[in-house]
Amino acid sequence: MDKSAFENPKAVISGSMHGSTRHDSAHKHVTGTADYIDDIPEPVNLLHGALGLSDRAHADILSIDLSAVKAYPGVVWVFTGKDVPGLNDVSSNGMHDEPLLAETRVEFHGQPIFAVIAETRDAARRAATLAKIEYADLPHWSDIDGALENGGAVVYEPMTLKRGEAKAEMANAPRRLTGRMRIGGQEHFYLEGHIAMAIPGEDDEVTVWSSTQHPSEIQHIVGHVLNIPSHAVTVNVRRMGGGFGGKETQGNQFAALAALAAKKLKRAIKFRPDRDEDMVATGKRHDFMVDYEVGFDGDGRIHAVDATYAARCGFSSDLSGPVTDRALFHADSSYFYPHVHLVSKPLKTHTVSNTAFRGFGGPQGMLGGERMIEEIAYAVGKDPLEIRKLNFYGQPGSGRTTTPYHQEVEDNIIHLIVDELEQSCDYQARRNAVIEFNRSSRYIRKGIALTPVKFGISFTMTAFNQAGALVHIYQDGSIHLNHGGTEMGQGLYIKVAQVLADAFQVDIERVKITATTTAKVPNTSATAASSGSDLNGMAAYDAARQIKERLVAFAAEKWGVGAEEVVFLPNRIRVRDVEIPFPDFIKQAYFGRVQLSAAGFYKTPKIHWDRKAGRGTPFYYFSYGASCTEVSIDTLTGEYLIDRTDILHDVGRSLNPAIDIGQVEGAFVQGMGWLTTEELWWDDKGRLRTHAPSTYKIPLASDRPKTFNVRLAEWAENTEPTIGRSKAVGEPPFMLAISVLEALSMAVASVRDYKVCPRLDAPATPERVLMAVERLKAM
Repeated sequence: MDKSAFENPKAVISGSMHGSTRHDSAHKHVTGTADYIDDIPEPVNLLHGALGLSDRAHADILSIDLSAVKAYPGVVWVFTGKDVPGLNDVSSNGMHDEPLLAETRVEFHGQPIFAVIAETRDAARRAATLAKIEYADLPHWSDIDGALENGGAVVYEPMTLKRGEAKAEMANAPRRLTGRMRIGGQEHFYLEGHIAMAIPGEDDEVTVWSSTQHPSEIQHIVGHVLNIPSHAVTVNVRRMGGGFGGKETQGNQFAALAALAAKKLKRAIKFRPDRDEDMVATGKRHDFMVDYEVGFDGDGRIHAVDATYAARCGFSSDLSGPVTDRALFHADSSYFYPHVHLVSKPLKTHTVSNTAFRGFGGPQGMLGGERMIEEIAYAVGKDPLEIRKLNFYGQPGSGRTTTPYHQEVEDNIIHLIVDELEQSCDYQARRNAVIEFNRSSRYIRKGIALTPVKFGISFTMTAFNQAGALVHIYQDGSIHLNHGGTEMGQGLYIKVAQVLADAFQVDIERVKITATTTAKVPNTSATAASSGSDLNGMAAYDAARQIKERLVAFAAEKWGVGAEEVVFLPNRIRVRDVEIPFPDFIKQAYFGRVQLSAAGFYKTPKIHWDRKAGRGTPFYYFSYGASCTEVSIDTLTGEYLIDRTDILHDVGRSLNPAIDIGQVEGAFVQGMGWLTTEELWWDDKGRLRTHAPSTYKIPLASDRPKTFNVRLAEWAENTEPTIGRSKAVGEPPFMLAISVLEALSMAVASVRDYKVCPRLDAPATPERVLMAVERLKAM
């Protein structure tokens, strides 16, 4: 049959695959007409919920007096963990270590203890502050150092990756160095915070609108908390105002609370925490501390690496196991380590449980790898780019293709990406100009860096690499599309719609994109791991394939021709010499009793992973990219400007270049924020003090590089048969921002004539840059 949607036809239709079709909601985003959960017309008798949060970091609860809370005007119900009819647990991994509401002990400052349901949101929030709770304080620690000093308890079993004889070869290496790098966390800071609305139905039924990346998990959690089967819970998600991984598990609590109250009170319930409460009570990107030892020769070629990646995980496991695993998966960055030993330490701390964030531990792992490269470069007196290129993975047959987890890198194009960007951005001449500028500039110093990205695509939990889609064609030729992926602004909906438009060769306007719901496509995976388009695009294509096969068989029988003579053309079907408009053909198929609906399914092939052995093929393929950034710093204040950034990124054969370029730009700026301005800080009582826009600094539009050149590698094509031979774009470009930190490091190093590695930790705030400058000056 026709395989046009799979291999990229050159069709003349609006919104065809590989074209820069506008985001389906772009006009709604900019005009404010896109509906989010808080924009849905409120049901009659809607009630509002608020959280009662702990004010201790670690303590036993001795008593709870909620009388003043219950007496507050407008309060309808106040409930605690004792009122949960099912499991008082919202953990995403089955470890049952994350209570919906804490009952006997609190383990972080801001942990929910009770919930208030009131006639208005204001009343619920005010009432929640009136509780009188007595505690018996327990020892607490809120950072990695404190965790290690107090026994180093972990929330998940650590993982080890090893290949070769790292310790023996380290001793044999001509040169060795050791170091430590601290890498900060990051707040998701969505435009739309967490929110959930629940409406009770008949019997045990409940419908939940949740701002979540994982509707099926919300369905399961609500079922467990209410002690009802999954078929009684329907979860709907039209769009989110940002997700970035933080809505993969963190929406569980709000959805479960809303559903519980809705069933109890038989009224619609909405939970929408204040921004401060949202930031205090929900997880963030993991902080890491990387201790490393690297052996290398006089040219800078790596012989052995031994590193430990310790992470601040918070009080429960959440996704910390997989996050710290992926940090190890990307500790090699783009480099071949002949002998390697890597260990993770997912440490328990008395802070909110950290969770998924764009890159899912990969950025922290990669940053540690880039620090080792930088250390070697300063040690041997060479340009870090030269050391990078020397240590890149090789081509098949080179003996330099095996990762620390024993997967072979078979699709390596990092050399091509880096070489092209190096030429197009005139890196060598600009680096020489930067060095010359620094020789004569007294206070302002410049830096430039070109860094690579190699990022593995797939969920490392093999079972998550599956997706479903539901496609209907109605009698008028209009097409209804539903799949398990969620839209958080990244353009997933329009990309999958383009797949269908291409498959049937119709204009994109014929395809109706409908809200994600567990009632249509069951057992879906989270929209995460950059795999949304890969999985859901292929599932939609499978549904289209089934319908097309039926249509072709119908036409062949009706007109008495061979199947090869039935061809889908733009907005019409040709059967031998007869051309029929698509709607007319569909009408005839309906009267011919052809099934015009199909459930598609896709599972990623080839992948497998044995965590205990540290071996397998966890990734279907790798995405590549490179960025070159030039900066200027003020050595008197530590302030800096991002003067210019050039990016070349690999997305295979882009499904939608305009959407993909936007994703690259946004990811880079978000990564730049993580590495420069976004700093999380807890005080000695375990209180998060950076809990609002007034104390937490995300990048502004004015912080973007003054010159910002972004290109896709148009010659690239996925070697694996993904949808349209495209590649994932969500997470990989986030790590392009590492070039900013490396450029800042070079600028700092200039004060010691590039003889000493500045060891600049992240985030490289102006204060931290200034301290690094002063430290090097004092040497």
